[in-house]
Amino acid sequence: MVKFLKILLLLVSLFFFSASVSYSLPLSTNGRWVVDAPTGDRVKLRCVNWASHMQTMLAEGLDKKPLPDIVKSMSSLGFNCVRFTWATYMFTKPSNGNLTVDESFKRLGLLEAKAGIALNNPGLLKLTVLEAYEVVVDELGKQGIMVILDNHVSKPQWCCGDGDDNGFFGDKFFDPKEWLQGLAIVANRFKGKPQVVAMSMRNELRGPHQNKDVWYRYVRLGGETIHKLNPKLLVIISGLGYDTDLSFLRNVTLRTNFGNKLVYEGHWYAFTDGRRKDWVNKTPDQICAITMKEFDDKLEFVTLGKNPIPLFLSEFGVDQRGLNDGDNRFLSCFLAYASEKDLDWAMWALQGSYYIKNDVANFDETYGVLDKNWDQPRNPKFRERYRLIEDILQDPRSNLPRDQIIYHPLSGHCLLVDDKNSSNTQASDCLNRSHWSYAGNQTQVKLTGTSKCLKVEGNGLPVTVSDDCSSVWKVIADSNIRLATTDKEGRSLCLDYDLSKSSVVLSNECLCADDESSNCKENPETQWFKLIETNVK
Repeated sequence: MVKFLKILLLLVSLFFFSASVSYSLPLSTNGRWVVDAPTGDRVKLRCVNWASHMQTMLAEGLDKKPLPDIVKSMSSLGFNCVRFTWATYMFTKPSNGNLTVDESFKRLGLLEAKAGIALNNPGLLKLTVLEAYEVVVDELGKQGIMVILDNHVSKPQWCCGDGDDNGFFGDKFFDPKEWLQGLAIVANRFKGKPQVVAMSMRNELRGPHQNKDVWYRYVRLGGETIHKLNPKLLVIISGLGYDTDLSFLRNVTLRTNFGNKLVYEGHWYAFTDGRRKDWVNKTPDQICAITMKEFDDKLEFVTLGKNPIPLFLSEFGVDQRGLNDGDNRFLSCFLAYASEKDLDWAMWALQGSYYIKNDVANFDETYGVLDKNWDQPRNPKFRERYRLIEDILQDPRSNLPRDQIIYHPLSGHCLLVDDKNSSNTQASDCLNRSHWSYAGNQTQVKLTGTSKCLKVEGNGLPVTVSDDCSSVWKVIADSNIRLATTDKEGRSLCLDYDLSKSSVVLSNECLCADDESSNCKENPETQWFKLIETNVK
């Protein structure tokens, strides 16, 4: 009878999850892409990180809003999956996992947060923290959100730092045997839940003890542990240096026995490699080019070559208030890169607040997509800014010819010609965008399906489309995120779009584009336009 009930529950969960998504699951890989295993169709992971690894061991925000409302907000913001964090000790130490939610909050003195849970999610208080974790996973599945279970730390706490003793195999709070035990427990516990599509075996390996030989030994064991107990899952593996470096795989590949389930992951922030000040002190073109190349060399290369593997950018993020100049410039560069590579990604983070962080209750998370009260996005134009990276831009099964989208990452807008009989161009939400054909430097930019070309009328004037195809274009600057042409006076003019002024795209003299650009103090972001190749209409 018990076996029958388990099968019935599995069938019911499969029905509800399948009814709410456009793919059938489980997931697999095909070359550099994540795909739906039964059909082979590409599935793009557009995820958000949701923390449940902190001291309370409860998904953040359940004191602010009912669980179904929080999950519903994810879909409305464009996310189709959650990287849901957990701490090893939640599952390996009964003194943690057997705590009720009520007990967990009482021991930390979080009485106000506990009262909020009693108001918004009263049924959780008597559950153990593990049962509550599973309730959240079930609600995500019910609403059609895929789940990646991310082993974030061992000891429940904020991550990460070189000296937190949570960073690498053998650290005080990172016993490899206990870690493998935790992976086994989690892989087995969530086996019957189709919404759980992957396990990320450890977040941001780091610290003074990190070692390549040890990495090869334990990530192989970790992957084999997950795959043996739950072979349907993708196995997501991080590198070294806070998840920023897989370059050692160029010399020695990781030999695995879990076939088309392997995915690598990487992280990228403005502060990666200590570069936060560079985004303000160096010219944006220069620092964007430098960090793009570093990402290519250390991480993105795994998607290339004879045996490409998918790369999941499992963390990136910025101050969502828009108050940090370095973050703002980084984001424009990142969006151009992520669109060009059509990466799978997970944003840090959903949570607008933490129950407790740095000994401060109700801690405000400025990188949170939601505001501190979990009412609405911090950035009112959030969806518009990130629209293009939500879409599948490269489909490995498409037979359509490749053309380009002209993308302005500072605004998140795309170049559009509303009416093919019109000469007017504008930048607008990438829900609506024109496609273009560009053969390379010093060639025309043609409007796909017409004989018209992108044409400069003069400095400071709107760019048009015309039967006059005399304007030839080239990609300029170190970052390759600008389109320029030369006017009759021999001036180098760039596409330029300032959303605060109008939706009209102008041609203005190119900023910081000469040999002395490294000393230029002007910010050329309004002139950042990226040609994004696509074979999807």
